[in-house]
Amino acid sequence: MSVEWSGVFPAATTQFAEDHSVDLAATQKIQNALIEDGVDGLVVLGTVGENNSLEPEEKRDLLRAAKDAAAGRRPIIAGVSELTTDRAVRFVRDAEKIGVDGLMALPAMVYVPQPEELIAHFRAIAEATSLPIMLYNNPPAYRVSIGLDALEKLAKIPNIIAIKESAADTRRITDLINAFGERYLVMAGLDDVALEAMLLGAKGWISGLTNAFPEESIALAAAVRKGDLDTAREIYRWFMPLLHLDAEHDLVQSIKLAEQIMGRGSERVRMPRLPLAGVRREEVVAIVERAAANRPVEARRRALAS
Repeated sequence: MSVEWSGVFPAATTQFAEDHSVDLAATQKIQNALIEDGVDGLVVLGTVGENNSLEPEEKRDLLRAAKDAAAGRRPIIAGVSELTTDRAVRFVRDAEKIGVDGLMALPAMVYVPQPEELIAHFRAIAEATSLPIMLYNNPPAYRVSIGLDALEKLAKIPNIIAIKESAADTRRITDLINAFGERYLVMAGLDDVALEAMLLGAKGWISGLTNAFPEESIALAAAVRKGDLDTAREIYRWFMPLLHLDAEHDLVQSIKLAEQIMGRGSERVRMPRLPLAGVRREEVVAIVERAAANRPVEARRRALAS
C-alpha cells in the first residue's frame, strides 16, 4: 500500500498482559478500533508504542500483528528507534520483509550525534530499504535537531519523503517549507501545536491523544482541510488540556491512562516506566474525565459533515 502522508496517524500504543508480556491480541484490538474510527494510517513502535522497551523479536512480532490487523485497509508505518545504526539497518530490512508500508526513522538512541553522524545514520537506513521514510525531528526528547543543512544533504536520497516535526517552535514549519518547498512533506508531531502546524502547511498529524479521542482528532484535521477555522478552534480549545499531556515526559503513561479511562486499552507500561500514581494520576484522570464529559459533539458534526 502506498502511503499518503496526510490526515491523522495515531502513534498507537503497545498493549501488555498482566505479566507485562506483549499482548498481541489486545494491541490488534486497539489498532482495529482506530482504523474503524477512520484514521488515515497507523504508526507502530513509536514513543507511545514503547519501542525502546521491547526486545528485537517482540518488535518484529508487533509489526506482523499490525499488518494482520490492518489487513490492507490502512498503511502501517514502523518506528525505527535503535541504539546503533547496524541495528537500525537490520530492523528496516526485516520490516520491509514483513510488509510494512513506511518507516519513521529516529536518530540513534542515547548517543548525541554530530551533524555528519546524523546524516550518515539516516543515509544508511535509507540505503537498506526501498520503503518511504519519514524522519522524526524531536529536539527536546532526543537532544539533537535535524538542521536545515542536514536536510539539504539528505534531500538527494529519494526514499526520504517526509518529516515528522515535533519542535515546539512552530516557526520551524515555515522555515522547512521556505527552504525545501514540497521536497519534504511535513507532518505535525507535537499534539499541542498540531493546529498551528497544520495551518502553516503540515499535511497531517502524527498524534498521541488520538488513541483516546480519535473522533475529535479526525474532526480537527477535517475542519482545517475545509477551511472552517471557527470549528477547528472550538475543537482545539476543548482538546488542549489533553494535548498538553503529549508534551510531558510521562506522555506514554498519560496517554495509556486516557485510553483506559475511555475504554480503549490498558494503562500498563513496561519498566523503566511505571503507571502514574498519586497527585499526577489524579490530575490526568481529572483532565480526561472533564474532557469526556464535555466532548464537542456539535463542532465534531460540523467538521465531518460533507
